[in-house]
Amino acid sequence: MAIPDKITQWVSSLLEEKDSRFFLVDTRVNQTPAGTKVVVHVDGDEGISIDTCAEVSRTLASRLEEEELVSGKYVLEVSSPGLDQPLKLYRQYQKNVGRTVKVLTQDSKTIQGILLSVSDEAIELESAAKGKKKKKSEPPQVVRIPFDQIKKTNVLVTF
Repeated sequence: MAIPDKITQWVSSLLEEKDSRFFLVDTRVNQTPAGTKVVVHVDGDEGISIDTCAEVSRTLASRLEEEELVSGKYVLEVSSPGLDQPLKLYRQYQKNVGRTVKVLTQDSKTIQGILLSVSDEAIELESAAKGKKKKKSEPPQVVRIPFDQIKKTNVLVTF
């Protein structure tokens, strides 16, 4: 089994044992001139604390050394994915219902709006009308985007 696959398996099991609200988003292992860099992104349905990330990091570091999975020097980073990271998992979409997102579709269209709902097949956004002032009497425009048409979705920070 490849190193990222083993780490994915370990972290997924650890999070499942700890609390079913936590989940693994991504695991990356890269070779750098300074050694191996292991990056693990974890999240939770209501977010994840820095203390939980630190606990996962300590447990994973012990396991990596115990199993001698990574030879030589390595850097381990365990964190929640930043706002600059696109949504990857269904659970991330569910967690962000009600927030403003920007979706890049497979045909390179960009759609921005409030994430209204998530189903097994698609997401629905209340789309912001571009270039037009919305009249109070106009109903919001709801756009349905199937998952297979989504290239990338990012959550936007609004103030």
